[in-house]
This record gives sequence, C-alpha cells and structure tokens, in this order.
Amino acid sequence: MNFYAIRAIYLFELARTWRTLLQSIATPVISTSLYFVVFGAAIGSRMEAMHGISYGAFIVPGLIMMALLSESISNASFGIYMPRYSGTIYEVLSAPVSYLEIVIGYVGAAATKSLLLGLIILITARLFVDFEIAHPFWMAFFLVLTAITFCLFGFIIGIWADGWEKLQIVPALIVTPLAFLGGSFYSIEMLPPLWQKITLFNPAVYLISGFRWSFYGVSDVNVAVSLGMTLGFLVLCLVLIGWIFRTGYRLKN
Repeated sequence: MNFYAIRAIYLFELARTWRTLLQSIATPVISTSLYFVVFGAAIGSRMEAMHGISYGAFIVPGLIMMALLSESISNASFGIYMPRYSGTIYEVLSAPVSYLEIVIGYVGAAATKSLLLGLIILITARLFVDFEIAHPFWMAFFLVLTAITFCLFGFIIGIWADGWEKLQIVPALIVTPLAFLGGSFYSIEMLPPLWQKITLFNPAVYLISGFRWSFYGVSDVNVAVSLGMTLGFLVLCLVLIGWIFRTGYRLKN
C-alpha cells in the first residue's frame, strides 16, 4: 500500500476545501441553519410532538442527513471529475498508484469534508433546538457509514459525468427530492397506508430513519433494516467502482 500517494491525494483534496471555505462549509451550514430557524423555531412551535419529541428536535437528524447526502456526493464527484476535465487524471493514472489507493485518497478526503460539515451542523443545531443523542456510538457509525457510502456514489457520478450538467443532475433532481420525501421533515406514519408502502421504496427513508433512531430511539423502519440497506448500497458502490477500474470506463475521457 502506497501511503505516500494516498496522503498526497488526500491532502491535495482537503487543501481545496480550505481555499473554497465559503462554498464548501459556510454555504451548506447557513442553508441548513435557515431550515432550523423556519421549521424548528417559527413553524415547529406550532407543530405537535412526533413520537413524544418536539418537532424542532425531530427534524435535526433529517436535516443533518439531507446535508450529508448532498455534500458527500458533490464533494466526491467534483473531486474526481475535475482531474478528468483538466486532463491531470493522466498524471494520477501514470503514477505508481493502484486504483484502490486512488479511491481511498479521493473518497477519504470527500468523506472527511462531509463528516466535518455534519458535525458543524450538529453543533449549530444546538443553538436553535434542544435534543439528546440516545446512542452516540451508533450516531457516529451511521454518520461515517453514510458519508463513505455516498462519497463512493459521488465518485461514480464524477466518472460517469461527461459535462457539468450531468455532474449536478443526480444530486439536484434525484438525491435532494428523495431526501425531502424520505422523512426529513415528518414521520412516514403520518402518510396514508398506500403512500407508506410506496415510501419504503425510497432508499433515503432507511438512512434517515436509522440516523433518527440513534438520536431518540424511535424510527419509522427497523434499525437493522436501515443498517442492512446502507451496507447493501455500500457494497453495490464498491462493485461498480471495481468494474470501472477493470474496464477503464471513462477514466481517460
């Protein structure tokens, strides 16, 4: 394992974060804080408690997860797309660096940025609402697992995209709507029975439900199912990345 190569890629990607601190960290934190102000303080005070939890506290896991999904995909997809776009990917591919080391470097840096963002939002949420974390270990585990999984997914999108439009289409038109409809702002038990069943086809439901369980011990879906679905998506992403490197799919385009 070439740890020097991994470290070089990892630090290079992190350095880009500090150069674009306003866009990478400040913007998503401010956007999520506005959700806390509007839904947590203004509207939340007029909403009934859900599962015995105040509405403002109930939406905290959903908002963190929504930001984490979006930023994980964006960080990882841009990280690998930019070298392809500028042509510097040839320098990486011609260096004595294995495909595994490339993935660890890029995905590790993207996951670090996403986790940092998630923790900042978690701390910021305390300024607006009171909440407790019933299972801190599982909260951290779900946070890390989700960040790594969706950074891998973002890595795949960054390789698949052949233009800036495609780079944004999956996060904007697919992931964000799924997160909104996955129980970020409500419990799926509030939906009619038919829509409850339809909602279970939304993968974001399992992520948000499992993460919320780590906070309050309540969930819309069994936590074991949530964990299994997340791990299954992680394995699928790893298989796809393995296929990409075996075939060289769009790496040199």
